[in-house]
Amino acid sequence: MHYRGGVRPVVSYVVIFLAGVIACAASVGGHRTGKAEPVHADTAALRKRLDSVADAHHGIVGYSVIDLESGARISRRGDETFPTASLIKVAILVTVYDLVAKGQLSLDDPLTVLKIDQVPGSGVIQFLHNGTVLTVHDAAWLMSTISDNTATNLLLDRIIIRRVWAKMDSLGLSHTRVHSKTFLRSSSVAVDSSIKYGFGVTTPNEMAHLFELLAQGKAVNAAADSAMLDILEHNGTDFMLQRYAAGARAAHKDGETDAVRTECTLWYLRNRVVACVMTKENKDQRWIIDNEPQLTMANMGLAIINAFGGAPPAPAPQ
Repeated sequence: MHYRGGVRPVVSYVVIFLAGVIACAASVGGHRTGKAEPVHADTAALRKRLDSVADAHHGIVGYSVIDLESGARISRRGDETFPTASLIKVAILVTVYDLVAKGQLSLDDPLTVLKIDQVPGSGVIQFLHNGTVLTVHDAAWLMSTISDNTATNLLLDRIIIRRVWAKMDSLGLSHTRVHSKTFLRSSSVAVDSSIKYGFGVTTPNEMAHLFELLAQGKAVNAAADSAMLDILEHNGTDFMLQRYAAGARAAHKDGETDAVRTECTLWYLRNRVVACVMTKENKDQRWIIDNEPQLTMANMGLAIINAFGGAPPAPAPQ
């Protein structure tokens, strides 16, 4: 949900908003092509390194890593439930595209922003004028790339929270739940779970599997999943798993609250690799770039990338 210490300057949000719109238009051309030979990673050594980093952390760390080329999987606390913070927005995104695929919703459907809809935290819509009209696609883009909380609530109003539950159940993700709209606990459909976990809940293995399904074109369908991954590639958060990634191409989503840091990534390395790291009960709850949970996740991200041969060079211009 991104409870940040204070509100970012409005100008910064507007710049990010405009950049997102431009990037969206530019992305229509599709993903880069070309693929190097896959890496046979030493997953036993990787597990040892990740566990060493997690053991040193002052808080609880869970992770799930999947090599999509070999099918190899490693995890720690993989089936334990963790608060998601804004990471649960991926489940909302998948549900939106599922309803579109079923003809029950259109990406061009209008959403009118009213003053009562605007909530604080991450995003730009809270600063826009009363009566602004967005599309479902606009809201999905803003929810996923800059974690816009008002955009999230507009989508949840349209699709209904329980439909997210039903979609996750259909994918076998029975512990992946969004509880309420952001900053509106009164809208919770599971009050006890809201109190325990906040905005949403999942497990490292379930969220990693959701990203695996997206990579395989099986979360909704090949076209929809490709479109969602393209959106997630434009997430600009780079201070956790992406911090030492050397610009490696990634589709990812993060979440932060005072005691929680989470992120799940599909990296396009020499292998496609899914990595989800979730932390809770963090003792260091400072809102600074070098707080402990963020550095823990950065070091785990570096270990995973190195285990799979490092970030591949950018493709030569065509």
